[in-house]
Amino acid sequence: MTMLVEARGLEVAYGAGRSLLGGVRPGVRVLHGIDMAIGAGEIVGIVGESGSGKTTLGRALIGLVPASEGSVRFDGTDLASLSDEALRRLRRRMQMIFQDPMSSLNPRHTIRRILVEPILLHGLEPDRAGAERRVRRVLERVGLPAFVLDRNPHELSGGQRQRVGIARAVVLEPDFVLADEVVSGLDVSTQAQVLDLLFSLSREMGLAIGFISHDLSVIRAFCDRVVVMRAGRIVEEGACEGVFAAPREAYTRMLMDAIPLPEIDPGWLAREPEDA
Repeated sequence: MTMLVEARGLEVAYGAGRSLLGGVRPGVRVLHGIDMAIGAGEIVGIVGESGSGKTTLGRALIGLVPASEGSVRFDGTDLASLSDEALRRLRRRMQMIFQDPMSSLNPRHTIRRILVEPILLHGLEPDRAGAERRVRRVLERVGLPAFVLDRNPHELSGGQRQRVGIARAVVLEPDFVLADEVVSGLDVSTQAQVLDLLFSLSREMGLAIGFISHDLSVIRAFCDRVVVMRAGRIVEEGACEGVFAAPREAYTRMLMDAIPLPEIDPGWLAREPEDA
């Protein structure tokens, strides 16, 4: 498998810089020497308690948080070596789906503007008409009717807003998507629909996904591999089947004991979706 995203010796510190007295302020280290990789088309779950560093790790993987030590490479390129302009061009290939779509979708903009403008910004279509055709194809793929284009985010349901967030990410045809707690605020039925959609898109587009969640049952049902984090370090990783069947670390067992892990219904992610 070709590795698409690789972190080596990755450390992230917040608040580092020069002090008022001219010395160096080391900051607070959040990640400690992380080594991990995500292959093309692979879905990797990142799990841990609140404060474990999983969101910081995810944002570092797509260059939203700079590394204080170590490196993050995307398709062989060290993100720290890129100029702002080069990183902006690469950004099309690395997208993020947020936990709360309302906080990431401009409330003053229509869904049409939210989806069309990134296409034009990155030059994926020659004109607005071409961008709109692309958007309509993606809306159909994520199960949204065309009339939502003239709506604002607050006029949509939670499930519809999350689908818009997915559409905004995949309309740029990225290679890697970071999904940060994207189903935690949804009811169980809508969770299944969103996960089924992401799984299908991953397989159809060869899309790699870094899937951050605190819910081990979702990780087990959805991901190929899992990375377990504690206090800014990876304490266990491996194929989901193996880790959940026989966790090596006491911390992983504690997480599993804290969250019920029901037997997986093999048809959960294959049922006909209901309106969200």
